[in-house]
Amino acid sequence: MQGDNYVRRTALFGVAGGVMTGALITGALAAPTAGASERTPGGAAEARGVAIAAAKAAKKGIDWKDCPADWGLAKPIQCGYVTVPLDYAKPDGRKIKIAVDRIGNTGSASERQGSLVYNPGGPGGSGMRFPTRVTNKNPVWAKAAMAYDFVGFDPRGVGHSAPISCVDPQEFVKAPKLDPVPDSEADKRVQRKLAKEYAQGCKERSGRMLPHMTTPNTARDIDVIRAALGDKKLNYLGVSYGTYIGGVYATLFPNHVRRLIVDSVVNPSREKIWYQANLDQDVAFEMRWNDWKAWVAKNDAAYHIGNTSAKVQKQWDTLRATAKESPIGGVVGPAELLAFFQSAPYYDSAWTQVAEVWSAYLAGDNKPLIEAAGPDMSDTAGNIASENSNAVYTAVECADTKWPTSWAKWDRDNTRLHRDYPFLTWSNAWMNLPCATWGAKQHTPLEVGAAKGLPKTLIVQSTRDAATPYDGAVELHKRLKGSRLITEKDAGSHGVTGLVNACINDRVDAYLLKGTVDAKDVTCGPHATPVPAKSDSAAKAAKAAKVSKATAVK
Repeated sequence: MQGDNYVRRTALFGVAGGVMTGALITGALAAPTAGASERTPGGAAEARGVAIAAAKAAKKGIDWKDCPADWGLAKPIQCGYVTVPLDYAKPDGRKIKIAVDRIGNTGSASERQGSLVYNPGGPGGSGMRFPTRVTNKNPVWAKAAMAYDFVGFDPRGVGHSAPISCVDPQEFVKAPKLDPVPDSEADKRVQRKLAKEYAQGCKERSGRMLPHMTTPNTARDIDVIRAALGDKKLNYLGVSYGTYIGGVYATLFPNHVRRLIVDSVVNPSREKIWYQANLDQDVAFEMRWNDWKAWVAKNDAAYHIGNTSAKVQKQWDTLRATAKESPIGGVVGPAELLAFFQSAPYYDSAWTQVAEVWSAYLAGDNKPLIEAAGPDMSDTAGNIASENSNAVYTAVECADTKWPTSWAKWDRDNTRLHRDYPFLTWSNAWMNLPCATWGAKQHTPLEVGAAKGLPKTLIVQSTRDAATPYDGAVELHKRLKGSRLITEKDAGSHGVTGLVNACINDRVDAYLLKGTVDAKDVTCGPHATPVPAKSDSAAKAAKAAKVSKATAVK
């Protein structure tokens, strides 16, 4: 679902397939409340396991060193590992290492307020680039950086943290994939077979990890990271799927929260996680796809794609049919087109990039589209990361909850939705179908909700978000008593806190620096709408789009 950490529905099946001491350590040893721990089966044992792991981590700390050269994280960013149990109910059993990195606060020692831990979403997204917001001098985060060490991590199963895999990475990225929109029952049978084979591949390659690839376990890992950092309480920023992690953490460890910001919110209702959430996403994507088409039509003088939304849609249908008949450059079929064009409904920052590439194609230049949407078979490291990220996405969503096993239900629900919301529906269905035949334990979702002791939290959401529909923010707001909701009205980009919008940026800074929130919920106007950059060449746009595709959040 939450492509929030990347526009990465490139599934195999059918889609582009030194430690602080004293009081802080004392606080780090506190166990979560019994009431919170009992909200999930086996919670009491797991709560004890977290307390044991956190105590060990607080004592050991993190051996910070320069990051390995191939991690792409230059000094002064430092890297290290935190050891956690694979199964918190068995804290003395098998261990895994969670990769973390940090950059120290840019202000004085007296200005420092601890660590700000970040998760970008996914499931499957890496937070290790978070400290580069400081080294790249991102102005939106300059004030927060004065007060906080910026800390990123690879969640369990991701990147450098006991990575999992479901298929050979080079096979995973091969193109073109099958068209995700089926023309017949035979097409559906092929997709079902591929989904089942993918699930089996996950079990064969990563079976030992799969039962433990849950959101509650990631939240527990974060509490151990907090202890290892020497922080009495957690300061956390979660985007997209990272908001679900944040909600689960607040439920399990309410007394360990100092500041908690969740941005672009997954609906935490048990009834939504995860099957219904993906169906809701299909509807929201169609809405934002329509927003982008209207913008393209408004800017027809720059792009020459069509001066009405209907004409833009017709061009899309034609492009899709052309790629299905004969893949562009031999590698860009309908699945690859969708994986690339999907970035526009996700992020406003991709609007001009995607339009530039499309415009160049219509003008007779195929190269930008092939470069942006096609695979790069020479990028071995990137392909490994892409396959790993997809594997974690699948593993977490399949493990978090019990999925429908009836193909009749999947077929009925997605056929109905596709009639009115065709942009993403079938692609999303095939992406998640391995969960119907998952070969590992599927858990009961945690009942997310604030327990006694949770301080005020901040929720930020745009009303027209495609990846995480607005209702999710409203639902989490109800469940986290005392929270404040900042709504960006008439906007739809995914990941709001990183955009330039003073109404939001100033409130995020006030919350992080002073702990202050408005007396009531706040509605802000939208951030600036993208403007066509006529000086940008299609080649530059293709390069930028390629980067966006690789780094976006599920």
